[in-house]
Amino acid sequence: MNLVLGDLNRWRLDPLQAVAPQLRLILRSRIIRNDLRPMSRLSEPELAKHYAVSRQPVREAFITLVNEGLLEIRPQRGTFVKRIDYQSVLDGRFVREAVEADIVRLLAANPDPALIRELRHQIAGQADVARRNFSHFIELDEAFHRTLAHAAGVESAWEYLNAIKSQMDRVRFISNEEFPVARLIKQHETVVDTIERSDRDAAEQAMRAHLREILNALPKIQTLYPDYFEGSPSNPD
Repeated sequence: MNLVLGDLNRWRLDPLQAVAPQLRLILRSRIIRNDLRPMSRLSEPELAKHYAVSRQPVREAFITLVNEGLLEIRPQRGTFVKRIDYQSVLDGRFVREAVEADIVRLLAANPDPALIRELRHQIAGQADVARRNFSHFIELDEAFHRTLAHAAGVESAWEYLNAIKSQMDRVRFISNEEFPVARLIKQHETVVDTIERSDRDAAEQAMRAHLREILNALPKIQTLYPDYFEGSPSNPD
């Protein structure tokens, strides 16, 4: 099921599909987008009423999101959006860098002209929306990286990454001021350039540099929003 993050307000449950997985995806995206902020309390009855479903699929979605580290159930108090786990952000970025560095090496070994054209088209779209809508830019950024994985024949690896990088993704939606969009787009261009000229080492280094940008932004974001994080140096509890 592929749902566009920017279309949250227009989402409707498909009566022909299982309800719980749809609710899980909607709530997961709202948490990642910071629409549901850390420590927000979620009401099972209210969500069931809002989506016109029974409480059972809402409960099932909650359980799945608890297992993903996005919700926590506090006995006698309720269900809450978990704070962002600082170490999980670092771990997710580390794994993502290792996988995507190999992806671009694979692509650079045998550059596909059609892929290069598609990636350059995507970058042009990124530049167009970056000035107007940072959330949409993040969606296009995701599409760019997913396209690389698909082209390398390892789209299942991207799905795996998507599951473990949720804490990393949450950080990106907190504050767009800490992420230099123009530099991110330039880094995308460098990745494509190095793939096109079949420079595997340079492609790998370009991707690693790109995915390390969050290491520069994370400490400041954590300082600005300490209540959003857990397990970080200034909020160890």
